[in-house]
Amino acid sequence: MALVTLVLLQIFVVAAGAHLITSGVLVKGESERVASAAPPPVPVITSGPVLAAGGNGPLPAKGTLAGRLTEALGDPALGGSVGAAVIDAETGAMLFGSHESKGITPASTTKVVTAVASLASLGPDTRLSTRVVRGSSPGSIILVGGGDPTLASPRTAAGQVYPRPASLATLASRTARALTAAGTSKVTVAYDDSLYVGPRTAASWKPGYVPEGSVAPVTALMVDEGRISSGGQRTSDPSRAAHSAFVSLLSKYGITVAKSARRSTAPAGAKEIARVESAPVYALAERALTLSDNDLSEALARHVAIKEGEPASFDGGARAVGKVLARLGADKGVRVFDGSGLSPRNRITPEALARLVAVAASPANPGLNPIASGMPVAGFSGTLGHRFDKTRSAYGLVRAKTGTLDGVNTLAGMTTTRAGRLVTFAFMADDVPPGWGKAEAALDRLAAAVAVS
Repeated sequence: MALVTLVLLQIFVVAAGAHLITSGVLVKGESERVASAAPPPVPVITSGPVLAAGGNGPLPAKGTLAGRLTEALGDPALGGSVGAAVIDAETGAMLFGSHESKGITPASTTKVVTAVASLASLGPDTRLSTRVVRGSSPGSIILVGGGDPTLASPRTAAGQVYPRPASLATLASRTARALTAAGTSKVTVAYDDSLYVGPRTAASWKPGYVPEGSVAPVTALMVDEGRISSGGQRTSDPSRAAHSAFVSLLSKYGITVAKSARRSTAPAGAKEIARVESAPVYALAERALTLSDNDLSEALARHVAIKEGEPASFDGGARAVGKVLARLGADKGVRVFDGSGLSPRNRITPEALARLVAVAASPANPGLNPIASGMPVAGFSGTLGHRFDKTRSAYGLVRAKTGTLDGVNTLAGMTTTRAGRLVTFAFMADDVPPGWGKAEAALDRLAAAVAVS
């Protein structure tokens, strides 16, 4: 039996070799031709769309959705001032509304407004620059703030941060090289933070916001968002602190600096020595939403003001944001006094907030799509990373911005229904009784009810 098997195997090998030779594969020179020839096309077979009808499945039954949401809105943890809106992202049709036209304190869901305005006005690829220029006298240079609060010191630049920030050390190194190349080894250093005007904190903010580390005074020149410790403590003068850090780095790079910390204004047309640039606005908007970054949101609002021809102040930013939303047809029901949502004076209707998310998600507005990618994901990222633990059916399905102030809890974002329909929503409460954790859970249940409808 073994002998028969061996004979058959030899016959097969001989036959296969003969076939290869006669087919030309092993003929000299032919192997090179075959290797260089393009392989025959392979048909690509794909499955059907992941979401029903390509993400545009049938609408949820209004009666079922209304029943689920009406019951959940009655949760006493939400208090007596609650509004809700659910909107079909494609058609703009209102799928559910409850006090949807009532102006409610939005808290940090205000950042959705600011992020949309910054993307629409500035453009997603714009970057914020921090520069060093020549002063009016020989041997003088000026550190010019460009309104980038993410500018990082060596302490924070070494961390894994998204988006990667501009580095103050890089700016100092480039400045030192330029000065050395010009034969300058000793300078005086002033700083210019005149890009922003007006008060550094909003009149409606709680006095404790800066001391507790919620936000730094809003200036056009700061490093590490004004933080002076890993615990989040903020400096009362971010511009001066940034100047001091820059001077210290210059000294390390071999430049002698006269002791000066003078605020100045760079001469018009001053020669630039060095610069660094922030991540593009689309990445900054993502960061502002994912981390609920107050400092960055205030900076973006001021840059919108500058672009729209308004003063770079709280009031100017609010007016400029309104202008941009008006161009998008999304200003109705939106009234803001800051960019971060720390102001309790802000008022946005649930319908306006849900419609704004729909505008950002629309294929007609690709420049606004970073709103979707920046929103925290239920159970996974940002301010929703610790949420939805009791409504796990919505894990990974809900993308939403949170909002929290004393007595205020809000949630606005998007999800797909069970059938794959993309919808946007806003659930808002600004008379929340003590125990805000219960209100958060109630809002999570509302969003989950939409996702499973």
